[in-house]
Amino acid sequence: MRPGVKGDSMELLIAMMAALALMMFFGMRKQKRVAQATQELQSSLSEGDRVMTTSGMYATVADASDDTTIDLEIADGMVTTWLRQAVREKVGPEIDDEDYEETDELESAETDESAESAESDDDKNRSGAQVAPPLEHGSK
Repeated sequence: MRPGVKGDSMELLIAMMAALALMMFFGMRKQKRVAQATQELQSSLSEGDRVMTTSGMYATVADASDDTTIDLEIADGMVTTWLRQAVREKVGPEIDDEDYEETDELESAETDESAESAESDDDKNRSGAQVAPPLEHGSK
């Protein structure tokens, strides 16, 4: 063996251990920050907040008085009880019924326009457009 090889490998081992320790330290810091943010979110929930659960369901907080569970209204008059940990995030405010009506009116106007354009396309096709006969597959 060459002189000094054992010292070089020891320095490399120490450097690798230090890098591993740094990665573990920063990973734990990030995990601690995420846990703190989740805890703050769950403790800040109040009645009327719109939330999304970890399963992707949107609901409105109906009762947040218990420390471990929370009542969520998933539809008008349908309230279910969930663990607080199931709440993933707060989402935008609840949409009012007036907003639904405006959206429905816009969608129906767009549907009427698209139906009229589809009818005019059908009229164009009937007025002299020719359709090719279907291809015959498998016959040689």
